[in-house]
Amino acid sequence: MKKEYNEKVSQVLNRLGIKDLNPGATTGLEWLDTKGTVTSSVSPIDGELIAKVSNASTEEYETVISKAEEAFSVWKTVPAPQRGEVVRQIGLALRESKEDLGFLVTLEMGKIYQEGLGEVQEMIDICDFAVGLSRQLYGFTMQSERPQHRMYDQYHPLGIVGLVTAFNFPVAVWAWNAMIAAVAGDVVVWKPSSKTPLTAIAIQNIISGVLKENNVPEGVFNLVVAKSSVMGDNFAADHRIPLFSVTGSTLVGKHISGIVGKRLGNTIME
Repeated sequence: MKKEYNEKVSQVLNRLGIKDLNPGATTGLEWLDTKGTVTSSVSPIDGELIAKVSNASTEEYETVISKAEEAFSVWKTVPAPQRGEVVRQIGLALRESKEDLGFLVTLEMGKIYQEGLGEVQEMIDICDFAVGLSRQLYGFTMQSERPQHRMYDQYHPLGIVGLVTAFNFPVAVWAWNAMIAAVAGDVVVWKPSSKTPLTAIAIQNIISGVLKENNVPEGVFNLVVAKSSVMGDNFAADHRIPLFSVTGSTLVGKHISGIVGKRLGNTIME
């Protein structure tokens, strides 16, 4: 029984592109050669090592932010329905890998398999929702006091969305934020929980083919696995990130809100 289980684990990791040692940062199209400290991902199910991740350094964080800024200047000009088409294809890619990704969520985080599958389904559902939104970014028009004039408003993308996710929902929260951001013309820099980095790496592997096939600019969907000494308060304080989303405790929310608020940034606190 143990042998069969180990074989299944090995097969799932192989299909998801998880190696014994994995780089901890990507700009969506390319993995960076991270040389930081190594984090071991251990399954709470049996205490066994799943795989390791090489954490990103400050230099690699700067590389990712730079690529994200460059990507935003292009991505925001892509028509929203075209951005929605990319998200639609990401949803299809997630559907194809649902069982494997759900299994990895269970293996790395510890929730039961049905919950793991349910979380991946949430990702798929938000992709469908975001695709619809890509054709509904409406504005308003109104009468002006000036003859032969009308006033109107419209949505404008903000830029980089900084995203910090918790271990208990290692993949769904990324999708909730990233898919909406993508159709709105924003780009995402994702820092996953240090307890569940492999699920984040698996997602980037799953979506990379979609990004390449659609010529999505490098830097739209970014991932950085890093220690808090590299991506901690400085991440929240980064003026290049106009919107910061974090899932955590009330204490963490108050702390991060204070940091982002000092620079007049926007927050999504869960």
